[in-house]
Amino acid sequence: MRSLRAPIDPDLTLAQAVTGSVTLIIPTFNEAGNIHELLRRLADALPDPEQLPCEVLFVDDSTDDTPAVIEKAAADHPFPVSVLHREAAAGGLGGAVVEGIGRADTDWIVVMDADLQHPPHLVPELVGEGIRTGADLVVASRYISGGSRAGLAGSYRIAVSRAATWLAKGLFPRALGGISDPMSGFFAMRRRVVTAETLKPLGYKILLELAVRCRPRKVAEVPFVFQDRYSGESKSTAREGLRFLAHLASLRSATPLARMIGFGLIGLSGFVPNLAGLWLLTHAGMHYLPAEIVANQAGVLWNFLLIETLLFRDRRRHRHWADRIGRFALLANADLLLRIPLIALLVTRFGAGALPATALALVTTFVLRFAATEALVYLPRRTRS
Repeated sequence: MRSLRAPIDPDLTLAQAVTGSVTLIIPTFNEAGNIHELLRRLADALPDPEQLPCEVLFVDDSTDDTPAVIEKAAADHPFPVSVLHREAAAGGLGGAVVEGIGRADTDWIVVMDADLQHPPHLVPELVGEGIRTGADLVVASRYISGGSRAGLAGSYRIAVSRAATWLAKGLFPRALGGISDPMSGFFAMRRRVVTAETLKPLGYKILLELAVRCRPRKVAEVPFVFQDRYSGESKSTAREGLRFLAHLASLRSATPLARMIGFGLIGLSGFVPNLAGLWLLTHAGMHYLPAEIVANQAGVLWNFLLIETLLFRDRRRHRHWADRIGRFALLANADLLLRIPLIALLVTRFGAGALPATALALVTTFVLRFAATEALVYLPRRTRS
């Protein structure tokens, strides 16, 4: 791979300053109406191939004729254009970008949307800014001087975008410290700093995934004005919002300590369905002892669903769901059987009071249950040599 760290003469024009090679990755989902205009504007925006060798890779999850439109339009353009159509849209638009990254062997990767809300003329500027500053990641930002979110239709979408930005920056203050617009889908990144195998995107906020998992050494930003969509409908839905929240939880729980804290908070939340189930069963006439056992299973199911979604989403493929829930329920109920003998041992053998013995037993069984859940439910099976 060629080095891109040679000093740049500040008197050179942008087109003269841009060197190296670029793969422009454009994820698409039913964007047939935008393709011809997008490629036309890219042809006008990109400098001569000798100054900026560039290839365009569409990674397509469409259910319409977008791939055929791309193939037809590609013949009329001076730079290589290819399309990779995925039958299974794993990971959403973020997953499409990761698949494109895995196929790129250029110095730079630029990611942008196909709907022309990201102005194509900024592609050379993103790469040029990275070369001038030595940055590994250059983000097109709506929230610095000269930028604007004008293309965000309506106060509701603006409020949601702002709230998502604050939430992400609050959860990852170090990883996103130099990024004013972590929700941007328009950025350039040096290929060498991206390890595609470590990326586990969920939904379309791929910049957040890259910044948190790859930790680029230096970040730069250029302003951009978010445009109106050229054709088609927005892919921002309530479902994507839920996927974004699940993605945040997955990123935040990437370390064992964070997972253990999340495991404990989810466990506490399980008291709500547990107590609600107990109330319903006892008011229906069931004796309180069997009602306790049955209601505990409601809490176990609640905990299992949240843990699956928020903490161990990327490890679910190692076992069948029935195997996972069976093991999880067994561990959760074994916790009750272990706790009482442990409390009795602490009181009778070591002379501890009932309250401190109970507290110590709760902490001990919680740590054991967390470790056992990771090891017995979500770690891959060992394969025999």
